[in-house]
Amino acid sequence: MRIIRTIAEIRDAVRAARDTGASVGLVPTMGAFHEGHLSLMRRAREASDLVVVSLFVNPTQFGANEDLGAYPRDEAGDAALAEAEGADILFAPAVEEVYPDGFATTIHVAGLTEVLDGASRGTHHFDGVATVVTKLFGIVRPDVAYFGQKDAQQVLVVRRVVRDLDLDVRIEACPIVREADGLAMSSRNVYLDPASRQQAAALNRALDAASALHQHGERDSEPILDAARRVLADAGITAEYLELRDADDLHEITRVENDALLAVAARVGAARLIDNHILRGDA
Repeated sequence: MRIIRTIAEIRDAVRAARDTGASVGLVPTMGAFHEGHLSLMRRAREASDLVVVSLFVNPTQFGANEDLGAYPRDEAGDAALAEAEGADILFAPAVEEVYPDGFATTIHVAGLTEVLDGASRGTHHFDGVATVVTKLFGIVRPDVAYFGQKDAQQVLVVRRVVRDLDLDVRIEACPIVREADGLAMSSRNVYLDPASRQQAAALNRALDAASALHQHGERDSEPILDAARRVLADAGITAEYLELRDADDLHEITRVENDALLAVAARVGAARLIDNHILRGDA
């Protein structure tokens, strides 16, 4: 596996592969790899001739009071894990390489970014995501890019960017990878002390309770959300948000008729955690 740090070099490497007819898969990450990231790499390895994993802690998607400085970083460990999964290139640029002096362009996706994490973290968060992902697509020019369904809103935002800007890349969302007790794997899980780690498992239990009610025929939003709220309350967790929205455009719904996104965010101990389930509609 090659570790590449400049845009010029990654473009040369991808161009050389494409000259041989190779397909290119991209796994965009901010590092601190866990099984969720590795599952994306395995999927890319199955489907692509050249697998590029990007490792870049993107400063523009962090707010002033968020954890940019504390975000877990372990490039050597990440490189070893990526190589073990068969990645061909780890693209790990410096901030100055991605955002050189004078950088003045931001991509904003209206409509999808003002709710859920956009309301909680600010729309700058998804502006940062949309901008850096668009840059990565322009640099690497992958055939397919792989994202985790845990970041469901991010996936929708990236898909909208691809559609609206006519980018020639397919977005594949891969299933959430969970710990044995159901906690969604996240780089931020390392912030959890033992008590908080146990408490955090209630997030998925809450979603499970709501999903079970839906599977038993409930379609109205409030009873479904109430089932999740009770589990969170029993665990002493106050949700930053717990909402049921249309899975395609995130408009608020009162009944599950089409596919719906049941999404939660909460601070547990020192970590801000997110999770979601998709509730399938009858249509």
